[in-house]
Amino acid sequence: MIAELEALTGKISGKRILVVGDIIVDHFVHGSVNRISPEAPVPVVNVDREEYLLGGGANVLHNIYSLGAEAVLCGIIGADPMGDRLQDLLHELGASTEGLVTGKRPTTVKTRVLAQRQQIVRFDREQTGSPAAATIQKMIDYFAENLAAFDGVIISDYYKGVIGRDLMENLMTRVKAIEKQEGRMIPVVVDPKPGKPERFNATSLITPNQLEAEKMTGMVIDSNESLKKSAEILLEKVSCQAVLITRGAQGMALLEKGRQLLTIPTTAREVFDVTGAGDTVIAALALGLAAGASYADAATLANIAAGVVVAKVGTATVTQEELLAVLHGEDAVQTAFTTL
Repeated sequence: MIAELEALTGKISGKRILVVGDIIVDHFVHGSVNRISPEAPVPVVNVDREEYLLGGGANVLHNIYSLGAEAVLCGIIGADPMGDRLQDLLHELGASTEGLVTGKRPTTVKTRVLAQRQQIVRFDREQTGSPAAATIQKMIDYFAENLAAFDGVIISDYYKGVIGRDLMENLMTRVKAIEKQEGRMIPVVVDPKPGKPERFNATSLITPNQLEAEKMTGMVIDSNESLKKSAEILLEKVSCQAVLITRGAQGMALLEKGRQLLTIPTTAREVFDVTGAGDTVIAALALGLAAGASYADAATLANIAAGVVVAKVGTATVTQEELLAVLHGEDAVQTAFTTL
């Protein structure tokens, strides 16, 4: 398996992915704590530095570039300084901004305050709910003109209102038409939030974490049996080709239509920060599938990528070199499957 995964890592270079979804600017405030405030029982953070990073669907795009491929982001930003900052960050990465749509809502910003590498508090600036119909139409127009130029599609859903049923139905209709006309597969992979899972009908694969899977199925996952049953329910409920449940320290579980459940153990040695780990997983998955990998091999590659990124602080990415280092390392054997 190691040789196959090594070859797959090389094949993802040059693939082009369309990332559709919620766009976020991640704002990090770094500092240190030496005392408690006399005004309230809270720590006083002495700020050392601040940074702005690509978050949400934009971090998915960042991971794709880090892995040696290309992507275009299609989503909504505000006509505000944070929208400008996000476009600057994309330009620094060498990414196009052609898929961005400017709406009336402000650009979503998540601010995290960290001291001694530990997150103390997070506060969000955002507006949720359904965007104006004219704004969504601009995204649909982009699909109509550009979708055929991509090898795969990622749906990065943070349940802010952008990924609605009408948008998904339009996208999937166009994907199926291109597949039929050109005789090729365009994988559509979804990082979903639990609300209205029927939005993702007919997609290739969904990647809920365990908590999201529990909410989507209404059952607690506390055994191999409940894990398998939950995956089966999701597969039928969403009517997709495969379900990948990410389980943190317990790795991942993959169920494809007509196959047995596979569990994949984690490759992470240390976990410093899970921020953005789901973005890394979905990026590696989509690239693997776009490169012709099986669901099992693409999931294994994504699992390795997640193991690398959670050992970093903040909204992080992973490179091909880091993936290869894991494959050639002492823990490479841990990429093996277990069938339930």
